[in-house]
Formats: sequence, C-alpha cells, structure tokens
Amino acid sequence: MHAIAIHPGKTGAIRVERPEPVVSADNDVVIDVVEVGVCGTDREEVSGGRADAPPGSDELVIGHEMRGRVVEAGKGVTDLHAGDDVVLTVRRGCGHCGPCNAGRPGFCESGDYTERGIRGRDGYQCERVVDDRGNIIPVPKGVAAVAVLAEPTSVAEKAIAEAILIQRARLPEYDEVGKRALVAGIGPVGLLAAMALKLRGFDVTGMDIVDEDANRVVGLKAMSARYIDGREVQATDLDAHHAGPFDLILDATGAAAVEINLIDALATNGVYVLTGIPSGGREIPVAAGDLLRELVLGNKLVVGSVNASHEHFALAIRDLELALAKWPGVIEAFITSRHTPGEFERAFGKPADTDIKTVIAWAK
Repeated sequence: MHAIAIHPGKTGAIRVERPEPVVSADNDVVIDVVEVGVCGTDREEVSGGRADAPPGSDELVIGHEMRGRVVEAGKGVTDLHAGDDVVLTVRRGCGHCGPCNAGRPGFCESGDYTERGIRGRDGYQCERVVDDRGNIIPVPKGVAAVAVLAEPTSVAEKAIAEAILIQRARLPEYDEVGKRALVAGIGPVGLLAAMALKLRGFDVTGMDIVDEDANRVVGLKAMSARYIDGREVQATDLDAHHAGPFDLILDATGAAAVEINLIDALATNGVYVLTGIPSGGREIPVAAGDLLRELVLGNKLVVGSVNASHEHFALAIRDLELALAKWPGVIEAFITSRHTPGEFERAFGKPADTDIKTVIAWAK
C-alpha cells in the first residue's frame, strides 16, 4: 500500500510502499484511512526536525491527526463493525510506569513512550492501518465530516480538563461559567480550545497577530468570542485592554516571549496552561523577580500540558458534536484545504494566510 514517509533528520517527504496491515490479535482492528490532518509538527518533521523512526528502520510514516473507517476487527472486538467511523489516539504508553499503566500515557514518567507518526511508530499518512481496540474512539455519523479535528481538539481538551480539575480542587466554590479565558494563538489548537471553553460557559477572548477579516478570526467571532490583535495590544497590557485580568489563559503560540509576558495578564488565583512548545536557543530578557513575586502573592499557577489520552479524544468527539449543533457551518470551515496523497509536497509546504487546517484525503 502507499504511504508518505520521511528519513528523520533529513529534509523532504517521499512516497513509500508498506505491507497491507492485517488482523493478528483478537483486539486488532484494521482501518481504512479516510483523511489525515497536517500540522506544525508534520512540517517540522519534513524540514528535518524532531522525529524518530521505528526500531530497525530509517523511515517513519508520518501523520498523527486521522479519521478512518473500520474494515475488519478481531474476534475480541464486538462493538466495532465494518463501515464504522473512528479516530485513533497518538501516544502509546511505555508499559512500565504508573501513568502509562493507568491509561494516561500523556503523563509518561519514563520517557519510553512512542507516538504514531512522530516517535518510534509509523503514523497515519497511508491507505490503511491496524491498531488495538483500546486506542480507537468511535465517531458518530454526524461528526465524521470534522472528525479529523479530534486530535488537535484532544490537545485542548486535556489542557482545559487539567486546569479545571486543579481549580476545583483548590477552590471549592469554583465555577467556570462566566470566568474570563484568554486563548493566545488561534491556529487550529487555539480555535478548538476556544470552542471547548465556550461550550463550558467561559467568556472567551482570542489573541493572535492576524487581521480582523482572517478566516481564523471570523471563526472565533462566529462562536461569540472576542478578538485582540497582538500587534496592537502588548501582552503586558492585556488585562487593562480587557477591563480586568483573565481567570484562565491557554497558550497555543509556542512563542517564548509571549508565553512569559502573558503571566502578567493572569488574575489572582488564576491558572495558565501552556500547550505551545517554543523553539530553543534564543534567550529573552525576563524580570524574574517581578514575575515570581506575582506568582506567589497571587496564588497563580502555570501548568504545562502535552498530548492526550483516550478520555480526551472522547471529550473532543463530544464537543465537536455539540459545536456542530450550536454553530452550524462554523467548525466545518476550520478545514480550509484538502489535498490528494499525490499533492503531499504542497500540503507540507508553507500554509497560505487563509489556511486553518490542511488535510490529505486518502479516501472519499
């Protein structure tokens, strides 16, 4: 079968052939790949950035945002049938640490996890895959058209779930309804985070450095969220611009200077979750004393969050279904370009200003 792969550490992607996957265990499920999303991680891998091939190979099939359709299941799988729409998780646990053995590989302590399409395990940019039933989330028919957004949504879901869990544990009267939330960086993860926050009752503001008529801003406002242009309002002035600080901040920019400065906009007892991963090697000046004083005296929390577990993918599917009903046509518009597998070089290229989510379609 056809697949798209890289040689980790080298630039460029190539078409390769892989054996047809088959059921080899009772809990195996063979799945036709329908479409696979392209994100910054994929483009980083294609440009020679961080990626690891499976043991014994110098090639890695990339792609970790997928939607598929069941072809065949092992005899131990009774709740999935041919034709069912599904999505698959990304990270696989190490098998020897507490969080992984508890089904929470996003919190792996050993560092020996693998990730499909990223680290030590082939991904989904191919015609067909096989995986264990435990890594598969069923998709209702009404959600299938946007199910490829489940993976980036799951990243937001994990970050938000952690923030709310922490706040409810330390503030017994905590209620997210009406709380002010800032989402910094309204690319796919940021937009989907804004979606999830709005569904939970937060008063949401998004911040980016694009014009008001950009697709992502249009999508943000269609969900009744506000927009702040980061070119006009500095991160350190956000609380004044918004008439008060934010109870929850979710960063999806990956810009270190922005991430540090956003702490200034966090309210007393607020929580700040970082999902964006900055590139290293560039030093920035930090008023460390003022920053640490603010965190301590304001009981403010800063939390890092990466990847997601099965439960967060399930939350993603649930929230996508709710959003489709609440804002007809809005979530569908987040998928702005689709390419055939033969157009993979174009798909992995620099996205256009109008793009939000690029997808490679493997099947109708």
